[in-house]
Amino acid sequence: MGASNKNAQDNIQPKGNKKPLQVLHISKKDTQKKSQEIHNDQNNSQEEIKKESIAIKPQIIKDDLVKEIEESDENSKAFDTSQQDLNRPLDFSTQNKDFQFERTVDEFDFDESAFLEALNANEPIGTTGETITGKVIAIESDGLYVDIGGKAPGYMPKKECGLGVITNFKEKFSIGLEMEVLVIKEQNADGMVTVSARALILRQSWEKVSSFAKNGELINVLINGFNRGGLTCDVDGLRGFIPRSQLEDNQDYQSFVGKTLKVAFLEVNPESRKLVLSEKKASLVSKLTSLELGQLIEGEVLAVKPYGFFIDLGGASGLLHQSSLTNGSIRSLREVFREGETIKALISEIDLEKGRIGLNTALLENSAGELIIDKQKVMQEATERALKTKALFNKKEQDK
Repeated sequence: MGASNKNAQDNIQPKGNKKPLQVLHISKKDTQKKSQEIHNDQNNSQEEIKKESIAIKPQIIKDDLVKEIEESDENSKAFDTSQQDLNRPLDFSTQNKDFQFERTVDEFDFDESAFLEALNANEPIGTTGETITGKVIAIESDGLYVDIGGKAPGYMPKKECGLGVITNFKEKFSIGLEMEVLVIKEQNADGMVTVSARALILRQSWEKVSSFAKNGELINVLINGFNRGGLTCDVDGLRGFIPRSQLEDNQDYQSFVGKTLKVAFLEVNPESRKLVLSEKKASLVSKLTSLELGQLIEGEVLAVKPYGFFIDLGGASGLLHQSSLTNGSIRSLREVFREGETIKALISEIDLEKGRIGLNTALLENSAGELIIDKQKVMQEATERALKTKALFNKKEQDK
């Protein structure tokens, strides 16, 4: 009873041949090592799968997209230039010297003359105010067409075909008739210009009367009408006007209609179409034409003005300007001549256009101021002294 249970168990012997139960001893180190190997195998498997995925995925992208990008990058690298290369001056010595560019002439080439010819061919013909010679190519009821050498003919309305009313229109203008016309309107959208024979005639008429007026010529006109202010007449297709104050006899001026008068030009203005004539000036110009430079005349002092004297020359008046009076100094013009006094003077200017005569007494002096000191002597010897100045005026006439 006093023996312990432990000793009792130790004394028990197994029966028969049965082997005792084997106890499985599991080492902790072995377990951890095995677990680590399994874990490493899993990691290796995942890395292999990842590598395969990485190897496969870029390959797919490269096939579809990256290939083109890489090719573009390679092409760009061929043109990649650094800033240093840009700053470096160009050197063509290293280039292939055997290469030469040879230009060949093809069907698109043309020389300068051909280019200018092409420009002239397309240049519009007929600017406003230009005079052109052409031929009639067609006649219509309201006008006619004139070939002026442009891409389109010129059109001339019936009212522009001449002065006045044209009754035999088709008889006067025939196909092929050559005529000179004036462009009055530039080309329209169709390239056609408007021309006029009437405007050309009027322009030539203005040029003609302007020349007459400048030269102081006189003309004969037929009076075709009158109004409250004077008479009207025709001058080469232009309407002229003669004021009543410019008639020799302005009392019964209506009776002049249908008569011919000799007149001079008072005003010629093509821009305002103003043509003023004078019968009185024609009488004056007729007298002026009988005068000549250097001629000694005698006349009466009509008026004394601050700038000189007006001298009556028998239907015409001359101006003796203070600058042509004497070579001396004067305080007042009346110290020399007075109104109503008869004097002698030289004709120093004749202006037929303005109807003006210029006189001179200073050339009659033998010394400066002689006319003031001894006026009577100068006037008495005026004829002889005028002969000395003849050569001077002859030279002046030749220099014109």
